Amino acid sequence: MYGHKVRKTRVVKVGKFAIGGNNPVSVQSMCNTDTGDLKATIDQIRRLEGAGCEIIRVAVPDMAAAKNLGRIRKAIDIPLVADIHFDWRLALEAAAQGVDKIRINPGNIGEKDKVREVVKACKAAGIPIRIGVNCGSLKILKKIPNPKWTPQEWAKMMVKEALDEVRILEAEGFRDIVVSLKADDIERTVMANLLFSEKSDIPLHVGVTEAGSFLSGTVKSSLGIGLLLTQGVGDTIRVSLTEDPVLQVRAAYE
Repeated sequence: MYGHKVRKTRVVKVGKFAIGGNNPVSVQSMCNTDTGDLKATIDQIRRLEGAGCEIIRVAVPDMAAAKNLGRIRKAIDIPLVADIHFDWRLALEAAAQGVDKIRINPGNIGEKDKVREVVKACKAAGIPIRIGVNCGSLKILKKIPNPKWTPQEWAKMMVKEALDEVRILEAEGFRDIVVSLKADDIERTVMANLLFSEKSDIPLHVGVTEAGSFLSGTVKSSLGIGLLLTQGVGDTIRVSLTEDPVLQVRAAYE
């Protein structure tokens, strides 16, 4: 999309796309359909393909949704990412269904032994993993519920939790990793991504989480994503809006 970047990262294959290295920045979106509803989800993804979406993520809240992933994948032309929270077994099923990438949140996916099981399944199937760190679900918030941290301290903690999870994956000989570090404000998002980019060659998926409606969300995302891209940081992007996902894709390109 945006051509060559300044920051050199390792290359991770996600279906037909390659993220990182000298590859163009790819545009992602996420369905807002019930993944258990095959027709609605496939119809929305096809609309997103038509709008230029290059990688699509779907929520996997339960096993019924997980068991639909293979049929969804066969019906679309772009890589499919399974978004997993809380239940590591859903990630195992997503891998068995043949998705193109799995996203896990280290703040809620479970203990190291559960993560290792997910890693083994993904390694065997050749599926990359995105470690999706969200400042609202950091592990440390269970011990310190209302921390009075500066934005810099938030950013450091987000990066620490990302790197802690990276070590679990890499200890299993797994390197097909993408990381995202998202907050609902520009400052912490930008700081965390810049800090991580100094410490690792892992490709970054960038975006401001829960950015808002079309106007406010586009403004926040333009500032946050734009600041990072101008510094060569960011390998794939998503504009998060509380709107039709097609508008997310349109905003990303514009």
